[in-house]
Order: sequence, then structure tokens, then C-alpha cells
Amino acid sequence: MQKRDLSFWQMWNLSFGFFGVQIAYALQSANISRIFATLGADPHDLSFFWILPPLMGMIVQPLVGTWSDKTWCRWGRRKPYLYLGALVAVAVMAFLPNAGSLGLTVKMAMSFGLVMLMLLDTSINMAMQPFKMMVGDMVNERQKAKAYSIQSLLCNAGSLVGFLFPYIFTWIGISNVAPAGVVPDSVIYSFYVGAAILILCVLYTGATVKEMDPKEYAAFHGLSEQSETDKEQKPGLLTLLLHAPKAFWQIGLVQFFSWVAFLYMWTYTNGGIAETIWGTTDVSSAGYQAAGDWVGVLFAVQAVGSILWAMVLPLFKNVKVGYAVSLVLGGLGFISTAMIHDQYLLFISYLLIGCGWAAMLAMPFALLTNSLSGSSMGAYLGLFNCTICLPQIIAALIGGMLLKLVGGEQIMMLVVAGVSLLLGAVAVVGIQTKKA
Repeated sequence: MQKRDLSFWQMWNLSFGFFGVQIAYALQSANISRIFATLGADPHDLSFFWILPPLMGMIVQPLVGTWSDKTWCRWGRRKPYLYLGALVAVAVMAFLPNAGSLGLTVKMAMSFGLVMLMLLDTSINMAMQPFKMMVGDMVNERQKAKAYSIQSLLCNAGSLVGFLFPYIFTWIGISNVAPAGVVPDSVIYSFYVGAAILILCVLYTGATVKEMDPKEYAAFHGLSEQSETDKEQKPGLLTLLLHAPKAFWQIGLVQFFSWVAFLYMWTYTNGGIAETIWGTTDVSSAGYQAAGDWVGVLFAVQAVGSILWAMVLPLFKNVKVGYAVSLVLGGLGFISTAMIHDQYLLFISYLLIGCGWAAMLAMPFALLTNSLSGSSMGAYLGLFNCTICLPQIIAALIGGMLLKLVGGEQIMMLVVAGVSLLLGAVAVVGIQTKKA
């Protein structure tokens, strides 16, 4: 079977729901440290709250990949998991930011918040993974880099919206301060609106995308229809892992250094710029909450940088060169934050960080899926998510110790992030991609 090309709008519709999912992910990544610090968490313990999101991703995404590889039903192959994840995410987004508003003790409020965070990240992961798998399923090798770049564009656009919501709501007059231990209304309303957009975007992709049936899929990927539909013949996750192509592990090493860097950005940017720009560590102060809003602006600037750089990446004739250059620029952006004491000059730092983020969203999946056969595409992409999640878990476990080593200054953790990203750029050199 000739592997047909998809039009731009077909690839756009394939990933459009990612826009809504990424709004939810952006709200989580920009506000989790702020929420738990507001509830009463110690800065040296903040990284521990970031263990749950990647841990749930590492558990959920391989299962979603494996199960969806075996799923053929009237609603599709990947879409049933997309719908379920989106519905749960919408419900949880209504509860998480209200953890401090339920009259609970500090300990109970943080426990409630942790449970909601676990459910939120589980559902976001369940909703996010099918988009990556559908591109792997339905796009030919020649168009995959373009398709994942479109997905990266939508991802960054969603991030831009999600990051800016608290700042916008504060600007229009919604309260950005609250009693001690209570999350401000500007954050709460951001989660409400984000949930509404999420479900609408997912429904749009569901309505405009028709997944292949087993026969068409088998022909497209050069498989026998029987082997594709016979669930008993599917190898287990451990077997797949043991027989993974070299590229899986080589790209995974780059992923390790990259995701350590961004875990520290999400964890310590709020406290870091509150200290260096606003001169405060008081989480109930107007200055700290203003810094929290500015984190959203900076992350939005990062998203703009990612969108712009995603347009530049296809111009690199060598994918690995573009990947490495992007990570170097991101690393320099992280390191520069420790030298800047003006909130607007930080735009330069986060534009550079956006270059690294754009490459992280597109390049690993384009390189990996071109090294895989179609028979276990979803399972391998689910397993590959462990190269995103495990580094974050390790980084979260040692974050408090590293914070002590750098003198307790949260901004120095961004320098650590920059060094990690530079190591990731070096690791790109070792990637070799050959079809399994």
C-alpha cells in the first residue's frame, strides 16, 4: 500500500485536541509549586510534590499504549482513552485549586491537593498520549517531522494560553491575593476556564478524525492483519523493552538531561524570581503572588519562543544538529536567569529556554517513530514516556539536597537546569536511527 500524504488540515485536526490538553498541563506546571507553597509547603520540600505527576505518567502511559494497541472499536483505537482522560481531567480541575478553601487543616489541605494532583496528572497523561500515537499510526515517515512540529505548535499555543490565564484574570480585576493558606481566585478561575476549553478541543478532534480500521492499518504499516488483531500474539512490555532499538536508549539519555532541567524550572522559578526580582520569600505576600503571575508570563514567553523556534527547526538539514543547537540555547537561557535582576530582561532567558522546549516536543518522537515498526507503536511510545517521567522523579527526589548544596537559593537551581540541558546537547551526538 502506498503511504498517502495527509493535508495540512488533516494533520492539524489530528493534533488540535492537544491544544486543550496542554492548557491543562500548563496550568498544572506553572501553578503547582505556587499552590502548595500557598498551602504551607516548605521550599526544601517543594520538589517532592513533583514526584507524583511523572510517577503517574510512567505508570499510565505505557498501559494506555499497550491497551490501545489492542483496542479496535466503533469509537476508534486511541480515541476512547483520549475521551476518558479528558473527562476525568475536567472534573479534577474544578477541585484542585480549591484545596485551601474547604476549611481543612494545613495537613489535610495538602493531602487533598496531592490526591487531586495525582488524579489530574493521571488523566492528563491518559488524554495526551493518544495524540502522539495517532500521529505515529496515521502519518507516513516523510511527514512525521512536520506532523509532530504541528503538534508542537499547538502544544505551545495551548501553553501560552494556560500560562497567561492567572495574569489576565488579575489584570481584569479578579483577586490575586487571598487569606493565608487559600489559593487566589485568579488561579481558581484559570483552572475552570482551562477545563472548559480542554473538553471542547478534545471533542473537536474526536469529531474530525477517523482512525484506520485493522485492515487499513495493517496495510499502511506493512503488517499482516492477523498479527495486528490477534491480541494473544502481542509481546509484553518487558519483552519490548529488552528488544528496543538502540535509538530508544540513545534518545532516552538526551531525554534524561532535558527533563531534569525542566522539572527544576517548574519547581523553582516561582521562588527564584520572588527572591531575586521581588525580594520576598513570604508566600502570603502580594509580592510573592505577583511573582507567581509573572511566572505565567515568563512561561508564556517560553511558549512564544518555542512557537518561533519550531518554525526554524525544519530548516536544519540535519535533525540531530537542530536538536543539539536547540538544547544549547535552552541551557544558556537557564544559566542567564541567575545574572538578571530585571523582570523584563528575563524575557530573553525564557525565549532561549523555549528553543530547547520546541526541540524536546518534536525531535525525540520524530527520531524514535522512524526507528520503529508499526506493530507495537503505541506500546513503545508509552514506554518511551518513562524517559520523560523517570528523570523528573529522580530530579524531584534529589531537588531538596541540591538546593542545600547551592546555598538554598532557588534561582541557582535554574543554573543546575542549564548545565543539565548542555549535557543533553552533548548526548545528542550519540543518537543513531535505523528502522527496527
